[in-house]
Amino acid sequence: CHPLLLVVSFSQAEDLVCRERGDPENPQLSKDGDVILGGIFSFHSSWKIRQETYMHKPLPLECISLNFREFQFAQAMIFAIEEINNNIDLLPGISLGYKMYASCGSIARSVRVALSLTNGNEVVSAPTEAPCTRPAQVQAIIGGSSSSTSMAIATVIGPIHIPLISHYATCACLSDKTKYPSFLRTIPSDYYQSQALAQLVKHFGWTWVGAIRTNDDYGNNGMATFTETAQQLGICLEYSVAFFRTDSSDKIKNIINIIKASTSKVIVAFLAVTDMNVLLQTLSHHNVTGYQWVGSESWMIDSQTTEKDIHHILDGAIGLSIPKAHVSGMREFILDVKTLNSTSNKMFTEFWETLFNCKFKQSNSSAENQRECTGHEDLTGVKNSYTDMSLMPIFNNVYKAVYAVAHALHGILGCNETCNYNVQLDPLTILQHMRKINFKTKEGDEVYFNENGDPAAKYEIINWQPTENGIVDFVTVGLYDASLPADKQLSLQLESVIWAQNSKQVPVSVCSEKCPPGTRKFLQKGKPVCCYDCVRCAEGEISNITDSITCERCHPESWSNDRRDACVKKEAEFLSYEEIMGVLLTVAALFGTCMTAVVAAIFFTYRITPIVRANNSELSFLLLFSLTLCFLCSLTFIGRPSEWSCMLRHTAFGITFVLCISCVLGKTIVVLMAFRATLPGSNVMKWFWPAQQRLSVVAFTLIQVVICMLWLTISPPFPFKNFTQFKDKIILECALGSAVGFWAVLGYIGLLAKLITISMLIFCAVWITFIPAYVSSPGKFSVAVEIFAILASSFGLLICTFIPKCYIILLKPEKNTKKNMMGKGASKSF
Repeated sequence: CHPLLLVVSFSQAEDLVCRERGDPENPQLSKDGDVILGGIFSFHSSWKIRQETYMHKPLPLECISLNFREFQFAQAMIFAIEEINNNIDLLPGISLGYKMYASCGSIARSVRVALSLTNGNEVVSAPTEAPCTRPAQVQAIIGGSSSSTSMAIATVIGPIHIPLISHYATCACLSDKTKYPSFLRTIPSDYYQSQALAQLVKHFGWTWVGAIRTNDDYGNNGMATFTETAQQLGICLEYSVAFFRTDSSDKIKNIINIIKASTSKVIVAFLAVTDMNVLLQTLSHHNVTGYQWVGSESWMIDSQTTEKDIHHILDGAIGLSIPKAHVSGMREFILDVKTLNSTSNKMFTEFWETLFNCKFKQSNSSAENQRECTGHEDLTGVKNSYTDMSLMPIFNNVYKAVYAVAHALHGILGCNETCNYNVQLDPLTILQHMRKINFKTKEGDEVYFNENGDPAAKYEIINWQPTENGIVDFVTVGLYDASLPADKQLSLQLESVIWAQNSKQVPVSVCSEKCPPGTRKFLQKGKPVCCYDCVRCAEGEISNITDSITCERCHPESWSNDRRDACVKKEAEFLSYEEIMGVLLTVAALFGTCMTAVVAAIFFTYRITPIVRANNSELSFLLLFSLTLCFLCSLTFIGRPSEWSCMLRHTAFGITFVLCISCVLGKTIVVLMAFRATLPGSNVMKWFWPAQQRLSVVAFTLIQVVICMLWLTISPPFPFKNFTQFKDKIILECALGSAVGFWAVLGYIGLLAKLITISMLIFCAVWITFIPAYVSSPGKFSVAVEIFAILASSFGLLICTFIPKCYIILLKPEKNTKKNMMGKGASKSF
């Protein structure tokens, strides 16, 4: 006897006895057997509310609202026990009995009847050594049908290790073995159901949803797991509200107003079927339609919801259900209600009258105009929730729970052909064996419990499809199997799905439309992460996926296209021979080369004439040769830069241009020496004969060669990809390497040009203006400026030095005389 409910008292005969305090509880269904199993079912879904005055002892709870579903569960348990008792292979020679109590859906009453199952009601004599202790009345309990009820029962019987096997309690909290050590179940935990619902919502792209839950352990814990998983998957809840079926109409009406004011078109309902029915009535009254409902297994396949004329509100609903099951013989057994024909029992009188819509003569039923019950009524033609077998998967769970206990007993008793009757049964041993069982039912279902007392989690995806006769058809459109890898757990066949308002198109429920490639999300201030604006990626950045959070910067050699959804290779820009500018500069360079060749030909033809001889023909021809090289070296600046062209272009120009100026300088020095030689006692000309002139040209040029060699050795020019000057182009240019070397080459040219008036003028006019133009010109234009400077310098020297002489040779031959050369023209020769 349990010490909490029993007291030790002495009778007049001073006998020590155990008595239960309070009114005894009698089972609604019972049968004797060698081993007794307990059952707790809510045969009624509610009870009458009384205002207690506490002036007298409160009356027992009066149950109302008969619940046919719970009778079906009880019948499933009886069917399993009868089948085991008739099975010679399982528990041979051992008969199972049962005691089933009604909980009325009350947690307090559930605890009370659980203790009654544990203790029993009879008065027991207690030995002096151990007063009020004896084995438990039942070895295991099947039930309850809700999570809150099961939590209360498991909390009470857990310390005494009596197994509680539930067929319908799904709260994930019951997997905590520290709180509920003796709890087992044959229905999956809501932890998996909540994850499955979140994945289902994510699969259809619904990122903006509303949520409604039953305000009890089932709804609150299930919705908490759903919310957590949904957030991880990028789903936002616009609202999350809770209610209980006994709440005031104002509170439920407030929920309706929240739904109407929302912008989300999908509602996730984690509701018990009784709460769903209450909500459905209110939704119909306020004409709330057009929403896509996503449901938990509690109401998705329960025909009680579809019996009402207002179920069209839920047409197109999609959700989870326990996989379909078939237990041969169970349907027929449940529908054989003759075994329940017991008019002496008040509850079964009520059951019979409600089932057949009649009343017995002695019944206290207040209904009028009802036919009289005969007790021999037939279910043929009767259509109500009792004749509906849509919850066969749950009946199967009850069936498997009974068989789990039987297999544990079979192992403990060492049953083979016979069982060991001498083994003393105790709940702890049964619980330990039940945790290890693994068997298959006659239908092939595998039954086992994991470390948390839970079975494998599998769900069917169900779609509510209305038919022409107004009946809802539950169509299986997919499967969720938690034992598979994450990417394969959810499988769907959506071709036959009917959505809300009989639509074939998947509804859209988002706070913000998807951001297309080329844009990124920009969160709206003060709103959930699912509410955002789409901002176009900046130049040089892309996003190539939908709903990108950030834009990625392109590689330096690439640039974003106009749509900002792909990086395209930047156009490589350099001064080429194919473009007009390159062609013009090439033509100018070749024209200068040809012009120089023509001048050289004229000078060679008239080499014996005074004007050619007077201009030092050897240096003149060397100058013309160097000018030819100057014109030709400008061509090295055109075309794709390479390692060799970069080193060649600046050094070739620097050396050839110095050669030009050296020749001019040599001729100038000859003239100056000639003038000084006319002075009395002057003997300078002997120091500047042709050999010395050639040596001076070589010396001046050799200095530039040394400068260029040092430049190429220390830090030579090299090909360089300039990514910074233009955003969408790559400028292929030659980096100077050592800037000192570049300016040393130009500085040396300037130094030599300073010694010659005409060269200095040309150099200053061209190269002083070249520097700012070169620095400020973008990309290939800087190269063009440099080529232009080279050509201008070369043309300047060519024209200023040789064109006047060619003019005299060709057009003024009368002036090409020694006399004229020795006269005033001699001073103007250079």
